[in-house]
Amino acid sequence: MAETERENIRESTLEGLDAAARKGKHGGRPPVITDGMLHTVLRRRADGETVEQIRPDLIIPAGKRKGHNPSLSSIYRAQAGGDARAAARAPGRRSRARNQEPEAGRREAT
Repeated sequence: MAETERENIRESTLEGLDAAARKGKHGGRPPVITDGMLHTVLRRRADGETVEQIRPDLIIPAGKRKGHNPSLSSIYRAQAGGDARAAARAPGRRSRARNQEPEAGRREAT
């Protein structure tokens, strides 16, 4: 009885998540570093500025810390992810994850 109820709850939850995804909605915390902020960071870092110099000009647009500056670790984390995304978009390049062998004990997706 309890297993059936649990399965019904799980199915309803998954259906709701699928419906939200079709509408373009997703749950979770809003990002601290937006795509525009990341673009600014990458451009200014390429010009030789340090993250410490860039940080005061960045303002978190939404969420609990709205109106504050992001932490240095958030900027560094976004910068590392942004560099990886830019490299993956480069023509003729495959992302690092695709070139790696699957981990031991893990099956490759089919």
